[in-house]
Amino acid sequence: MRASKVLSTEKIPVSNVLSLGSEVEHGGNIYRLAEELNIPESKVIDFSASINPLGVSEKVKAGIKNELQNLHNYPDPDTKKLNEKIAQYHNIDSGIILCSNGSTELICLIPRALKPGTVLIPSPAFSEYERACRTAGYELRVISYELKEENNFDINPDKFIKTMERIRKNNPAAVCMTYLCNPNNPTGRLLRRAGVRKIADAAKKIKCYLVVDEAFIDFHPEESVIKDVQNNPYLIVLRSMTKFYALTGLRIGYGVFSRSLIEELKKLKEPWTVNSLGQKAAIAALEDDEYADKTFRLIKSEKEFLQDSFKETGIKFYPSDANFYLLKINNNSLTCLKLRKKGILVRDCSNFKGLDSSYIRIAVRSRRENKILIKALKHASNEL
Repeated sequence: MRASKVLSTEKIPVSNVLSLGSEVEHGGNIYRLAEELNIPESKVIDFSASINPLGVSEKVKAGIKNELQNLHNYPDPDTKKLNEKIAQYHNIDSGIILCSNGSTELICLIPRALKPGTVLIPSPAFSEYERACRTAGYELRVISYELKEENNFDINPDKFIKTMERIRKNNPAAVCMTYLCNPNNPTGRLLRRAGVRKIADAAKKIKCYLVVDEAFIDFHPEESVIKDVQNNPYLIVLRSMTKFYALTGLRIGYGVFSRSLIEELKKLKEPWTVNSLGQKAAIAALEDDEYADKTFRLIKSEKEFLQDSFKETGIKFYPSDANFYLLKINNNSLTCLKLRKKGILVRDCSNFKGLDSSYIRIAVRSRRENKILIKALKHASNEL
């Protein structure tokens, strides 16, 4: 098997910033499809966004309802109670936590605060990393690290570290930074904690900031490196409450940083980006152990069903450690179109750097919805 390698180096000028917006397409746009088909949004089956199929927990709904009477007040700009709950949940210091309007807010703030000269990004990976670099407002260099299909898109820590070291050696005076999505989006592949810690230790040694995006780590909490931040000023961990807790519409995320870096981020961060309902909902979600247990059981069961169905129908899939799967099919554009006509939304992955028009990503949803998807995929495949 060929080893993963550096794919490309691209210097991003400020002039390219304004043209990027239309290039980035994410999942979850049920509104556009509902309008196209002239159907209610509730009739769209959305496999494009990897959200907990249980929906919002009853405890979260109760917390939101109780907070409605306080909407005339500004939200706490310091998110003090939420910070304390997160600190208790992870057993870390509340002073190194910064809450945000989804983790994407922090993804965008970090390059603006650090001003790296060079950024290393695995490919394929979440498109907002590169977008954040492009919109940072100054010229920087992005280096793509190619993940190979024949290796199931896995990262080899030793080779990744050598790439980081080479970047640092070639740019000794510039700030160095790298993103690592774990589990990776869109591949669903998890790098175990030992491997991430090895990369983090190397990043600390060569003074390169490592941003570990753990948006989907709630499905494997034992593999998180969130506690390691306290002893590594070059390690940054981002978390999202969108995927596991289904707080998608409220936009809740947080990051764990060194104290000095948090102060720099606060200088750039807009005030009141985490609203009152979101703060209360997040606290309630972290206290709901019953919901978490039910989620683990459901996702395990539905992943087994989907994998058996993929094998039975001959659909190529990559083993996933998250609540979604990357599929390889003959013609994703035509397949996506056929599914859209049935009111089914999947993620066309052709605009992920490092992937092409043979990949789609699908979320793990309820048994009823998963059966509908498998049937529709089978029909679409037969018609190609």
